[in-house]
Amino acid sequence: MAKEHVGSPKYHQLESRKNHATWILSVSGLCILFYALGAWQSSVAPTIQTVITNRVGCENIANHEAIDSSSSPSSPMFLDFESHHRLVDEEDSQDLQEFPTCNMSYSEYTPCQDRERGRKFDRNMMKFRERHCPNKEELLHCLIPAPSKYKLPFKWPKSRDYVWFDNIPHKELSIEKGHQNWIKVEGDRFRFPGGGTMFARGADAYIDDINELIPLTNGSIRTALDTGCGVASWGAYLLKRDIIAMSFAPKDTHEAQVWFALERGIPAMIGIMGSQRLPYPARAFDMAHCSRCLIPWSKYDGLYLIEVDRVLRPGGYWVLSGPPIHWKNSWKGWDRTQEDLKHEQDDIENVTKRLCWKKVIEKGGLAVWQKPINHIDCIKSRKAHHKPHMCKSGNADESWYKELESCITPMPEISSSDEVSGGALEKWPERAYAVPPRIISNSVTDITPEKFQEDTELWKERVTHYETIVTALPQERYRNIMDMNAYLGGFAAALMKYPVWVMNVVPVNSQPDTLGIVYERGFIGVYHDWCEAFSTYPRTYDFIHAGGVFSMYQDRCESTDILLEMDRILRPEGSVVFRDDVEVIEKIKSITERMKWNTKIIDHESGTLSKEKILVAVKSYWTSEAKEEEDEIESN
Repeated sequence: MAKEHVGSPKYHQLESRKNHATWILSVSGLCILFYALGAWQSSVAPTIQTVITNRVGCENIANHEAIDSSSSPSSPMFLDFESHHRLVDEEDSQDLQEFPTCNMSYSEYTPCQDRERGRKFDRNMMKFRERHCPNKEELLHCLIPAPSKYKLPFKWPKSRDYVWFDNIPHKELSIEKGHQNWIKVEGDRFRFPGGGTMFARGADAYIDDINELIPLTNGSIRTALDTGCGVASWGAYLLKRDIIAMSFAPKDTHEAQVWFALERGIPAMIGIMGSQRLPYPARAFDMAHCSRCLIPWSKYDGLYLIEVDRVLRPGGYWVLSGPPIHWKNSWKGWDRTQEDLKHEQDDIENVTKRLCWKKVIEKGGLAVWQKPINHIDCIKSRKAHHKPHMCKSGNADESWYKELESCITPMPEISSSDEVSGGALEKWPERAYAVPPRIISNSVTDITPEKFQEDTELWKERVTHYETIVTALPQERYRNIMDMNAYLGGFAAALMKYPVWVMNVVPVNSQPDTLGIVYERGFIGVYHDWCEAFSTYPRTYDFIHAGGVFSMYQDRCESTDILLEMDRILRPEGSVVFRDDVEVIEKIKSITERMKWNTKIIDHESGTLSKEKILVAVKSYWTSEAKEEEDEIESN
């Protein structure tokens, strides 16, 4: 008989019998519910034995040996909440069927970057590669399957250099870019040597070259933007210098490049510079970078450089390598004429002058420009440079489906020419806990320094609690983390002690808009509407935090659709922590029980009397092969 996989119907029947056989002591205080999560053992890659536990001062009565030989966590303990808080009638809930498995053709499905849908849109300014999401009637109500031989990713930092071939079975880049050392196929895995189109000596040496031109190691540069990132090796090797890059690239003919980046444990998302603003606030990044990223910087009256200017902080740097830089010596290898390359560089130089950027240096194949720290002199220069003019109105941070504008985003007003617009930032890592300039200047409604400090301490307490209920976190099993409702970035700050990075999402409909604060703290994030799919591939996040998300969206779209999207982007054996009112939590639980997730309601860190509850969920390990085996067993 075939072995039952975690998450299969027969597995759940067995688990149900175990649960009914489990004894529960009365509410006198000896309230221990013993429940062990099943584990699926891979002969090739270690599994993550995620433990959901609610510690109530009781001693452990049994041990559960983890599959991974490096750790052996104790058995989970639970406090039973179901009898106190039920929204769905037990008999009704038993009639609900599990969500079916999608066809294997959807294993790599990215709803808002679907190629077939994209082909219907204009190719001008790459509009066909922008976000185009399915309407409500087109949404899938099935679970995206993992490939039959899917393995849990390598643990960081090994994942930086190795990815299982079966997880992303695409050899296109290894063939097309093989001579440039982007990616190599070695047996059952891909290896990433750290090369790139412009990284002849590797990304590490390339970054050292940049460090000779601008300071990368003194903490003044923390957030970076990598446009057209490839497999994000630039961002990968910046991390050792305490610089975190938001890397993006389109879903194009270079198949799965952003997917490779995320599988490696490097921050990245699907995106493109097209006709719309990038989904980041103004004055977000300390540095922006393009290494032969193929963006036509001088076209459309410099519209794309104007957008880079919007997202660069005052005094931020733009680094460019590849055509047309160093064209006099490199033009023969680029299959372009000297005249064409000279004209392109002249146009770029012209746009940067009109933006009031200063060219810091051009050395070898690198050129660096710097944005001014304020606009006092730039405003005066409008007499000589009529275009682009300063934007007269509008929200500089607004960027969700917002068309690009051919005007310079004005920086906050200051009183003297040596003052930094918006306020100077602390160096990293002090920057993470210093009160951000946006709060000091009262530019974000109702967020005071006192509220900021309170929020910071609150998240330290919450993460301490999470360490006891998601034990894969302190075991450093997780790498890619998403906060679906990041607020001030306190969750990301409290996780700094772990080798993780956090995608801080600020919902576009939330007020106040706090994403600018997140960036001023030295973290990265994005605007997003959770009524739509996120711009990432399936199975790209290890841990998702959803605080108040479902209360926020309960009148805007279906909870089921949001949960199915979370399932799409969550890796097998990944965890989710929900925080919400108990009624909302019970509704979420009733849906997740149909999604091959193991769930448990846990007490709030402040105690049992809080109306807010915590739901911890673990996505079961299952693959398309496991589903086929189950179907075969049932048919027999």
